[in-house]
Amino acid sequence: MGKESGFGGNATVIGALTLVSRVLGLARESVAASAFGAGGIWTAWTVAFTVPNLFRKLFGEGALSAAFIPLYARAVKGEGSGAGGLSSREFALASVNLLCAILIGLTIVGELFIAVFYWFVLSRADHLLAAQLTAVMLPYVLLVCGTAFLGAILQVHGRFAVVAATSIVLNAVLILATALGMRWFDFSTEAGQTQGVFLISVAVLFAGVIQLAMLAPSLRAVGFRFRPVFHVLTPEVRRMLQLSAPVALSAGVLQVGVMLDKGIAFFLAEGGGATSFMLWGREIAYPMVEGAAARLNWAQFMYQFPLGVFAIALATAIFPKLAGDAMDLDKTAFRAVLRRGIVAALFIGLPASVGMIVVADPAVRLLFQGGKFTDLDARWVILSTIIYSSAIWAFSLQQILSRAYYALQDTRTPLIWAGVNLGINLVVELPLIFTPLRESGMAVGTMVSFAIQAVAMTLMLSRRIGGIGLRGEARNLTVMVLASMGMGLTCWAITQLPWWPTGTGKALWATQLATLMLTGALSYGVLCRIGGIDVLSMLGRRGKTAI
Repeated sequence: MGKESGFGGNATVIGALTLVSRVLGLARESVAASAFGAGGIWTAWTVAFTVPNLFRKLFGEGALSAAFIPLYARAVKGEGSGAGGLSSREFALASVNLLCAILIGLTIVGELFIAVFYWFVLSRADHLLAAQLTAVMLPYVLLVCGTAFLGAILQVHGRFAVVAATSIVLNAVLILATALGMRWFDFSTEAGQTQGVFLISVAVLFAGVIQLAMLAPSLRAVGFRFRPVFHVLTPEVRRMLQLSAPVALSAGVLQVGVMLDKGIAFFLAEGGGATSFMLWGREIAYPMVEGAAARLNWAQFMYQFPLGVFAIALATAIFPKLAGDAMDLDKTAFRAVLRRGIVAALFIGLPASVGMIVVADPAVRLLFQGGKFTDLDARWVILSTIIYSSAIWAFSLQQILSRAYYALQDTRTPLIWAGVNLGINLVVELPLIFTPLRESGMAVGTMVSFAIQAVAMTLMLSRRIGGIGLRGEARNLTVMVLASMGMGLTCWAITQLPWWPTGTGKALWATQLATLMLTGALSYGVLCRIGGIDVLSMLGRRGKTAI
């Protein structure tokens, strides 16, 4: 399976490359915010781009890859050729061909579905634009899912870097496309902005081709070469489909929740000159103002920054190890890896939750405010960022837990909890969007549902495998919680000092952000050290507990 440096080393590589990608992602959104603002045109693009992302998470990074990695890892070890006798290469080839067939079919059906909605259902200008942009970007489904699935093959062989680097390409290409659009078209007009978003949509497809091409040398190096095959439903592939069906439903429910949130924010917000809608003969005012979906998207970018840099990187690196150890009847190694993963996720997730709350105001204003992005837009994004960020620890924990269940080939539990999560989310958020919270009420629903899910799934998993051993980590976890709270209080105290800079402007916001980040990092590290936690070991640099 290639050189193994341990999942800590892999997580560091993935995290570093993901950091570059996230920084570029923030730059991309910063450029878009300045160029388009939170108006109907960029909101339409944001909603349209959600569709290929949905399929990426469902097929590329979700159901099929979650079921594929454990089976392929066993095949590579010589333990998974199964009744059909397929080699690992043949199994991978059949799986990739099956994925291509599914995605091509979904793309064709999706284009027809969009055409029907465009001509017979939608009427508002921003809704029609969203349908057009979705139609343009829908083929990206095949490209991005193919990239993610082929990346899963490389991950089993210990080649994480090139896979993590593919996400950098999309952000870089979209930044370039936005800059070119601003140069070629008049963004002060609606027509110019519309031309710009179509250019960006075409650039998405171009980026997808580059991402696939990046993986080709590494795939050849591990012995994988794509060729069309028609006999794909082998016993091994059937087993993968059996395992992936509940995962697909689970991921599908979760992604339906994502789409519902975007849809609610888009269709229940003012736009296209409309301020109300008719329901059962009654006129009802839209509960949200124009641009709600775009602003929520920017808030999600903010809280997902630390999540992507560390938690997803750690979970991606840990999954092949969990999948391998889950085969042992004695789950000692599995429990040890899982415990280390959970502690590592919380070591970063807890202070990240507090830290993002502390820096939300200067960070949002520094990154987005200016151009067509107004002070009012900033205040809404800041509020939603604060609410989302309060559950970063839960999002981080959930990344580890889901992969632990999939490694055990238990796809039913995540499915059940995905449905519960969706239900809790809707019950909480729907009433809140009609309160002064408006669009930020949707962030409350997400925060509450994921916090409940993370705690419940941890308890259920511990009971299933005879304990994770977190009681032995109680002292460290307590120190992390207290250190995070202390960090927050220290940062708040800094802002109350007479010399704390106030006012507006990029330089001032940058100064505030840098001061709070430095204060937060130093105070958390010092408080953890005082509490007896070896910070360098927790970061994976030395010691037997290295992550």
